[in-house]
Amino acid sequence: SVIKYCAITRRKKQSGTWITPEMQQAYTRLHFAGYAHSVETYYHGNLVGGLYGVSLGRAFFGESMFYLMPDSSKLALYYLTEQLKKWNFHFIDAQQSTSHLKSLGAEDVPRKKFLELLNKALQYPTKKGKWKFDVF
Repeated sequence: SVIKYCAITRRKKQSGTWITPEMQQAYTRLHFAGYAHSVETYYHGNLVGGLYGVSLGRAFFGESMFYLMPDSSKLALYYLTEQLKKWNFHFIDAQQSTSHLKSLGAEDVPRKKFLELLNKALQYPTKKGKWKFDVF
């Protein structure tokens, strides 16, 4: 459901989405292979926000976020960040530099430094399978 909501979410200064049905199928396969993960937020049992991405080594590559209720995707990102800290992940790659992400503490990293960080993070085994958060 998260990837479907991300695909239909209208974004300022964007027409259409890169999250085509084929991409949704590819991420679904990555999910069943244990590499793609979603973090959801619920209100009264209803999905109201979330994000998804791919985990490799000790790096998480955020792909997309959505919200139906204000700040619900921020809450998902907060809990993901806290859990990844406990698991000693090195970074979350948000891929896009936005004022929204910077307001949450994201930093721009020069390409050379990013490749160094990536090389270090990929030296660790990937935490595959269904993730269970213990930060609550």
